Amino acid sequence: MDVKQAGSSLDSLISSFNTRIAELQQFVIARNMYPASSVSDLSEIDSALKGMELQVQKIKDRLREETRAIPKAKKLIEAALRQQMKLKSMSACVPSCLPEIATSVIQDTSTSVQPEMPKQDLGTESLNLEEPAPREKKGRASPPMWYITSDELDALPSYMKQRLTLDKVNAAINDMATYAEANAQIIVAPRKKLAENMLDRALELREIARNDVVKGKPFFLEADIKGPALKLDNTGKATLTVLRHLCRITETRMGHHRVIILLKPQ
Repeated sequence: MDVKQAGSSLDSLISSFNTRIAELQQFVIARNMYPASSVSDLSEIDSALKGMELQVQKIKDRLREETRAIPKAKKLIEAALRQQMKLKSMSACVPSCLPEIATSVIQDTSTSVQPEMPKQDLGTESLNLEEPAPREKKGRASPPMWYITSDELDALPSYMKQRLTLDKVNAAINDMATYAEANAQIIVAPRKKLAENMLDRALELREIARNDVVKGKPFFLEADIKGPALKLDNTGKATLTVLRHLCRITETRMGHHRVIILLKPQ
């Protein structure tokens, strides 16, 4: 190593020492700028900063939870919209007026109740009349009111649909459910609660209800059709044809009766 190189290395060493000394001087000045009285203020600032950091962390955690919940909320909204569409479709099929299903049977024929006969007169009655009424099953379902939709009605050929409207056909379904409910109540009514002029009808309905084709199904007779919406006129016959075509009803013959059975959705 020559003299020039040795001098250059010494200058570099002196320069680095001078730089380090200057840095130490600055550190000493900085330390002396904050007297002991300001330590408490710095501690308060430090505590406040830590509290803010905790709040920020809680906000981040909450945002993370909300972000994870967004897909579930979207699925819930989609399901609600699908349900809304179904309800709109159902409401379009329901007729504007829904009559109540008959809850008391014998009102339309006679309000009188057959009085109990004295024991000595029971022998004069027909044995068939003494046959006990079938017991009504607990929780017996009401007759189905399976309304048609506007799409089903529009899909029918014009010769079958004629001038029928959705309200007319669905109102007829209400009437049929009323007839079937009335018959079901007559079938299970005890004899003592039947008026005299209802006894033959009750026996007839019970006989029909025992038939394998009808057993356990809601039904009514063609003779029961007396309105208010469904009548045995051209419109009523067209309505029955449409409902038979759309699998809402099926028919069978029993003796001189035309029995109409209400079908349930499969």
